[in-house]
Amino acid sequence: MTDGTQFDQIERAIGFIERHRLDRPCLAEIARGVGLGPHHLQRLFTAWAGVSPNQYLRFLDLDHAREALRGGASVLDAALDSGVSGPGRLHDLLVAFEAVTPGEMRVGGRGLEIRFGFLDSAFGRALAGLTARGVCWLSFHAAGERRGALADLRAHWPDARMVEDTAGIRAALGPTLARGRAAPGLRLWVQGSNFRIKVWEALLRIPPGRLATYGDVARAVDRPGAERAVGGAVAANPVALLIPCHRVIRSSGRFSVGYRWGSARKRAMIAWEATEPDRVGEAA
Repeated sequence: MTDGTQFDQIERAIGFIERHRLDRPCLAEIARGVGLGPHHLQRLFTAWAGVSPNQYLRFLDLDHAREALRGGASVLDAALDSGVSGPGRLHDLLVAFEAVTPGEMRVGGRGLEIRFGFLDSAFGRALAGLTARGVCWLSFHAAGERRGALADLRAHWPDARMVEDTAGIRAALGPTLARGRAAPGLRLWVQGSNFRIKVWEALLRIPPGRLATYGDVARAVDRPGAERAVGGAVAANPVALLIPCHRVIRSSGRFSVGYRWGSARKRAMIAWEATEPDRVGEAA
């Protein structure tokens, strides 16, 4: 697994590539822009993404984004046609997904124990919360922001009993976070309105390596034209990465700059999924 410091370097490189992608910077220019030697950056980036920084550039191209969008839209259209979108459990997905009931939501977690832990992931430092019924929280934070990250979790579940259990969280979620996406059989337990639950369910249907627009998702939940409301639901996702809100982008093919965990991290997640075959091939 990469540590938080390593992802900080990756994030800076992605940010530089993002800002200068139209100039097609070479390896030496990218390395100079982030204060690393070219050979070090090449090794670091390739070990993380499975491709070189220059190869990564193509995953920021509009042509790549538009191709990925077409695949994601077709998946959501099929889901809508078969009538599977709804606020219930998702028995047919790899991730077991359950919504908090309105009564459970009203009491704010009273009587609930949430085990939490800070750990490193493929995308930097993370805070995870786990209940007996599943993962209820996953967020990312920068160095020195642990207190704020924990405050966000407490605000989401104000009356729950919080118990730090980093070793247990690492055992439960470490492989998933190292892999960069939810492992089969993972259980999520999340709170949100019926509309948000439907949006999050639709996001779970977008395959890794594919993308969808806010309009695609709005149509999939039978609310055509509700792109702004979909954007609000995406931003409110309490389990980053596991409910893949990073797979939703603008219809132009450009990535939204308003991603809750940072645009560079969003691009990192999308590129990581796009390059997964390269990493698997190298490991075989």
